[in-house]
Amino acid sequence: MFRSRAKEEKVPTDKVTADLSKHPRDPQSPKGRPTPKRSEAQTQRRRASSAPTDRKAATKRQREARRADLARQREALASGDERYLPVRDKGPVRRFVRDFVDSRFCIAEYFLPLAVVILILSVIQVQNIQSISLLLWMGVIILIVIDSIGLSIRLTKQLRERFPDTPKRGAVAYGLMRTLQMRRLRLPKPQVKRGERP
Repeated sequence: MFRSRAKEEKVPTDKVTADLSKHPRDPQSPKGRPTPKRSEAQTQRRRASSAPTDRKAATKRQREARRADLARQREALASGDERYLPVRDKGPVRRFVRDFVDSRFCIAEYFLPLAVVILILSVIQVQNIQSISLLLWMGVIILIVIDSIGLSIRLTKQLRERFPDTPKRGAVAYGLMRTLQMRRLRLPKPQVKRGERP
């Protein structure tokens, strides 16, 4: 129990020295190879951690393909080419909704210019002009709401008649959002004239 540790530790060291004597090794390279210099080890680590060139080339190809797709989509939005349109604008239902909205005059498309005019009028420090601007603001909003309700009722009816078995989810909201854009700024570009029924 109370033996000295010196005797116990001598036995393993003797075995180790015996093993070393059988296979002599250079004390400078205990692993059988020379230790690399720090600069060499750092460059090897950097090479291992950095992405391979193949991945870079693949990323570059993906970026170019994405750019080409976006260019095609822009051209399709300008020309109305159905093949390259974004997913939200594709399909016969969405095309009909666009044509239905574009063929009509909507008050909502003049919302932004009217809002700018009303804002300018409200800034003027004359009581009568400010009250007129407030009344104009309320009138424009009420007209837009009434027009939008009428449009959504007519559009829903037309969609039921023309596309009874096709899913129409979100089509009416898509049409109402299109009415808020000025006709010349709408994308995809209008394909029908005003008054021309789709």
